[in-house]
Amino acid sequence: PFQLLEILRKEDVVLRAILTTHHHWDHARGNEELARLFPGLRVFGADERIGALTHRVTHGQELTFGAIRVRCLFTPCHTSGHMCYFMWEDDSPDAPALFSGDTLFVGGCGQFFEGTAEQMHSNLSQVLGTLPKDTKVFCGHECTVRNLKFALKVEPENEAVKEKLAWAK
Repeated sequence: PFQLLEILRKEDVVLRAILTTHHHWDHARGNEELARLFPGLRVFGADERIGALTHRVTHGQELTFGAIRVRCLFTPCHTSGHMCYFMWEDDSPDAPALFSGDTLFVGGCGQFFEGTAEQMHSNLSQVLGTLPKDTKVFCGHECTVRNLKFALKVEPENEAVKEKLAWAK
């Protein structure tokens, strides 16, 4: 959380809420410390294993933070309580955004730690795949080159994968 605290000071903003995708340490490890530093901090998530959780959210639930609207999208598989967050502002020219945690990456998806291939297929096709095409995706890790190298091994003649890999490099 040290880096986050520096950004908060530099930008002169007050942290009021955290949206946590899942309980793994690399996504939630600073929650308890931040909750101690910011009394009244709201910590949102879908899994009781998330540290300092104050607000449990459900699929389709909508939250509002000022002008920012958030739709919670339940995507179990990487973990049984994984939640993605789709965000937009009404009447804004900016594209909406998806914070996909460890469900969706460029060229791949998250590991199946607590779920099934059927769940991931549903997450990608019926939940995330129905979002607006201009949605900007902010994934939890940068593994684009690795994912696309694997895709090229599976489909060595796929021109779209070759182009995307060249772009990523």
